[in-house]
Amino acid sequence: MKKIAIITGASSGIGRKFAETLSSHGKYDEVWVIARNAQRLDELKAVVPFPVRAVPMDLADPRSVDEFKALLESEKPEISILINCSGYGKFDAVNNLTLEENLGMIDLNCRALTALTCLSLPYMKQGSEIVQIASVAAFQPIPYINVYGATKAFVLNFSRALGSELKKDGIRVLAVCPFWTKTAFFDRAIKADQDAVVKKYVAMYDSAFIVKKAWRTLEKTKKDYVVPGFKAKAQVLLVKIMPHSFVMWFWKKQQKLK
Repeated sequence: MKKIAIITGASSGIGRKFAETLSSHGKYDEVWVIARNAQRLDELKAVVPFPVRAVPMDLADPRSVDEFKALLESEKPEISILINCSGYGKFDAVNNLTLEENLGMIDLNCRALTALTCLSLPYMKQGSEIVQIASVAAFQPIPYINVYGATKAFVLNFSRALGSELKKDGIRVLAVCPFWTKTAFFDRAIKADQDAVVKKYVAMYDSAFIVKKAWRTLEKTKKDYVVPGFKAKAQVLLVKIMPHSFVMWFWKKQQKLK
């Protein structure tokens, strides 16, 4: 039985960095990398020191779930680690986005993540691990990044509760909550023909830093979530103790939003 790692959103950003650093965490018979861009996935074969299987699919398409299920049933692998990095956000008021854009964030960030997690569980054993990419946005309601933030709140709460459920089975679940991170995320989040919603970034982290902190948390602690970076931790602490009505007001004032 193959011992495998599965990484979604592996073509760029945090997902790609997880793939590139996977050997620091363990040994695998094969690494399945999932994203829409087949060429970018194939490039990982040159930098990942394990056999790489490129699995190009659009996880926002419900049919991809059936494809993933069929692949598992055919291969019957042992999933040592599942890292769900696929996701996207759109910055704007809800009524300025199309219904397709709003539901698309839910489909990819929540539905697909939940589906891949649930389908993977029967192929996991004691010692297996699940890493879910949530966000600092999970800790507060955020006007003009509304649906994206709400989806990440789902990811965080789903992951923490799932980890509690799976503790008896010896399966670890870690939610990673990055702050602003330099990735291709912004290429999709911001419309080129409109004024930027986010005008001030308190901090901007590198994906390598986020992944390094995630690996360290998995290996050195028993935490069920991690917020990498001092400024990110400070923000999470503040929004926990302040009324969310004030947090939303301050966010809009900071970003010069009505």
